[in-house]
Amino acid sequence: MMLSSEQIREFYEQGWTVVPGLFSAEEMTLARRAFERLYDKAQQLRTTQDHDGAYFVLDAPPKGDVIVKRVVWAGGAEPDLLSLSADPRLVEPALQLLDSDRCEQLLCQAHFKMPGDGVSFDWHQDVQHRDKGPGTWRDLNGRGSYVQTIMLVDDMSEHNGPLKFIPRSAVKGEGHVRLSSESYDYSKPMTPGTAPQLFDESQAMTVTGSAGSVLFFGPYAIHGSTSNDSFVPRRVLINGYAYPGANGRVYPGRGSCRTLQRLVHG
Repeated sequence: MMLSSEQIREFYEQGWTVVPGLFSAEEMTLARRAFERLYDKAQQLRTTQDHDGAYFVLDAPPKGDVIVKRVVWAGGAEPDLLSLSADPRLVEPALQLLDSDRCEQLLCQAHFKMPGDGVSFDWHQDVQHRDKGPGTWRDLNGRGSYVQTIMLVDDMSEHNGPLKFIPRSAVKGEGHVRLSSESYDYSKPMTPGTAPQLFDESQAMTVTGSAGSVLFFGPYAIHGSTSNDSFVPRRVLINGYAYPGANGRVYPGRGSCRTLQRLVHG
């Protein structure tokens, strides 16, 4: 349940690390069923709204299926996903990176990229979503105070909207940058040449992996993803863990911002 010294080095120097096959095929089958139930519910709801302990962010075109951009605190509606988000295989490494015995869980999000739905995410840092102004966020441990995990619910290939990271963008003093909405319009599609001139997007590395693998990264790692141009879904479960006291915001969802603690052994 603990990261190796090499994985910790990758997290801090490269900006992210991947643990292949952290969860089993059987566990990912259960997760996919939960995602399917959320997707079916979204087709009934059709508009962005709170529902059953979760917050559905949706876009309903005039014809065809509702586009499910994300379900915030998905575990509020799907206990299987909430259970996965508290699994020691996620929480213990997050606490290890935070250097803390406990953390505040801010995110339990279901992200969907269905074939041809056009969902993409341009270059960003997760601190942009944590820090919304005075009193909303503080880096208390001097290392970002936040660990985000992305669990691959489906296989992620180069064709179904994989994640892309800018190496070393999270390293202070060496490529460390802080993007802001004032310097770039993040509503633009992720296309070549649209990135801010604060980093070289040609250096981006594509991350692929099999279902059950998990990415760990911090709040300053620059990343994004293109749309799903394949015939298979690319769904991920995103969980975020904050150093105690770093967060000053209230997040939507039944049970959000709960405290998780290190396991007591023996």
